[in-house]
Amino acid sequence: MTLAKKTENKVSENDYLEGELISDIKHEYIDGIVYAMSGASKNHNRISQNISRELGNLFKQIQSSCEVFSSDMKIRESNNTVKYFYPDVLVTCDTDDNENEYYTNSPVIIFEVLSKSTRKYDLTDKKLYYFNIPILEEYVVIEQDFCRIEVFKKSENWRVTSYFLGDSIHFASLDIRLSVEDIYNQVNNEDMLKLLKETDNH
Repeated sequence: MTLAKKTENKVSENDYLEGELISDIKHEYIDGIVYAMSGASKNHNRISQNISRELGNLFKQIQSSCEVFSSDMKIRESNNTVKYFYPDVLVTCDTDDNENEYYTNSPVIIFEVLSKSTRKYDLTDKKLYYFNIPILEEYVVIEQDFCRIEVFKKSENWRVTSYFLGDSIHFASLDIRLSVEDIYNQVNNEDMLKLLKETDNH
């Protein structure tokens, strides 16, 4: 997804939230400025759907109270100034998080699928905004053009660990594992095409 500044003048938080209810396009909100979001690629959507499906199935199996939300759910971050973001996937385990039906204050893990247009932002400013969320334990960034996943853990002072095809990732905040291959299921990039070719040859 890409972001484009929609307004030069600052918009109130209430006006932003009311506007999102009727808008055909999603917008993020940073320090009173509204940014329009464009659509995502097929691979981007495949990765997001894979994560949501795998997490949802695991939560059902272990009867977890945690919930997984896709890119239509906003996160509210209010360190210094109010900000709203639409991450690709988030998980909340706070059963008392009922302040609003359209956003959450309590994500324990956030997943963002990187694109060329948002890579720098997702790995710099947005990452720091997310790190300011008190309850957040892990931030996960996922490449779509090749198979690499980076996990930042609060418990390790936000040190990053990289994962590749063949790896299994333990998400400590949820105490569950997902394989890199499952996250990239049906994704058409060079690494996955190579893996499929190698599998067919055996």
